[in-house]
Amino acid sequence: MENKNDIKKLVEAFDFAAKKHSKQTRKNIDKTPYINHPIGVANIISSEAGITDVDILVSAVLHDTVEDTNTTFEELEINFGKKIRGIVEECSDDKTLEKDVRKQMQIEKAPFSSYEAKVVKLADKLYNLRDLLKGTPVGWSENRVNEYFIWALQVVAGLKGTNSVLETELDTIFRNKGVF
Repeated sequence: MENKNDIKKLVEAFDFAAKKHSKQTRKNIDKTPYINHPIGVANIISSEAGITDVDILVSAVLHDTVEDTNTTFEELEINFGKKIRGIVEECSDDKTLEKDVRKQMQIEKAPFSSYEAKVVKLADKLYNLRDLLKGTPVGWSENRVNEYFIWALQVVAGLKGTNSVLETELDTIFRNKGVF
């Protein structure tokens, strides 16, 4: 991170995301606060991948706000600028589409995403897969978990060449799960 303005922008993103996700929980058995997820994704990017680019970290914190809350892309642009809006837009599914279509679009769009969006997507998949290894989400069958791993492998294949640390971690998970 470069200066006080970067720190201010990141803290504002944490505050914004915390407010937007305040009533949400994860689907795990412990129903952990949803905000743990975007914070965890940003932490993976910073701590494991060694990336301190504030736009990537802010985008990681905000990556699910449009998809999972009443946040709009316009609201993100007003509060965080056009670049952050663009990265989050690349990371967001269009919830008006059927789930299978959204999942296929993630696979198809992955190779054409910006570097910043690819980093966020890699860290997001890594966080989610680690969560799945800890326990099956409420309402998920073992088959659904396995399908998620296979789908995530396909998305990650399109993100290769972005960050070797994150890719190595993901490859290890896929190999250990037997989907590689």
